[in-house]
Amino acid sequence: MTITPTPLAGCFILTPRVFNDERGHFFESYNERTFNEAAGYDVNFVQDNQSFSTKGVLRGLHLQKGEHAQSKLVRVTQGEVQDIAVDLRKNSPTYGQYVSVILSEQNYQQLFIPKGFAHGFLVLSPTAVFQYKCDNYYNKESEGGLHYADPSINIKWELGESELVVSEKDKELPFLKDASDFGF
Repeated sequence: MTITPTPLAGCFILTPRVFNDERGHFFESYNERTFNEAAGYDVNFVQDNQSFSTKGVLRGLHLQKGEHAQSKLVRVTQGEVQDIAVDLRKNSPTYGQYVSVILSEQNYQQLFIPKGFAHGFLVLSPTAVFQYKCDNYYNKESEGGLHYADPSINIKWELGESELVVSEKDKELPFLKDASDFGF
């Protein structure tokens, strides 16, 4: 497995070694030892989630606040998405900056997003199945997030505004300047 750091400290891309033959392919999608060596600390994933979405669906930018903050290891098993992680760690030199990665069933890549980040993704293919591991359990009272079109973050989405399908809940998320402290 190849580990590629991103410009945001602690956030990295994992690319597995894929073995192809006449029967199809095989790859190791997760290895705790390899993963924890890359992270530099032990991450104990406790919950797996999966979503199915159609082209243009934008989910995010979501997070869990305070003691319920989550690190996530995300990947696409069908289709293609633009995945976004936004650094919200107050003392980070990259606070308010984001990383954008294309995750697809063709490139097999995964993105690790540590605690202290907001996360979202945009479906670029006709449909997509998105999977992620979390190191903390979901807690409804700790939900938080940022508006996907926050001008201070200035995310360059791969589709135009008229092509986006965004939930009413996500449309009402605050801009960073108006957000409360997330506890990072």
